Amino acid sequence: MSSIFTKIINGEIPSYKIAENEDFYAFLDINPNAKGHTLVVPKKEVNKLFDLDEALYNGLFSYSRKIAKALEKVVSCERIGMAVIGLEVPHVHVHLIPLQKMEDIQFNKKVKLDSQEFEVVAKAISENL
Repeated sequence: MSSIFTKIINGEIPSYKIAENEDFYAFLDINPNAKGHTLVVPKKEVNKLFDLDEALYNGLFSYSRKIAKALEKVVSCERIGMAVIGLEVPHVHVHLIPLQKMEDIQFNKKVKLDSQEFEVVAKAISENL
C-alpha cells in the first residue's frame, strides 16, 4: 500500500507543491510548526533514512539545501531548522522549519494558515529557487 507521501507525489492527494525533480518532491506541511514548514521527500518510497542508497541519501540533503535557501528568502527567520524523525509516516522525509527560537522545532506547537496563505507561500518559495 502506498504511503500518503506517494499518494501526494502521484497527485492522488492535493498538496502545496514547491518543487520537484526526477528524484524528489517538496511541498508545504499542512500541519506546520511555522509558516513555510516544508517537507522534502524522495519519490522512491523507502521507510528509513539510512536505508536510502548513498546517492539518494546525498541527493536528498542536497535538494533539501536548495529548498531551504529559497525558503529563507521568503520567510523571515533566524535560520532554517531541519528534522528527520520518520515515525509518523513510513516514507523518508525531511522537515525544513523556519526558526526564531529552539521551541519552534518542537512538533507540539503548530500554526494555522488558510489555503490562500499556503498558496502564496508555496508560490513564493518556488519562485526563489
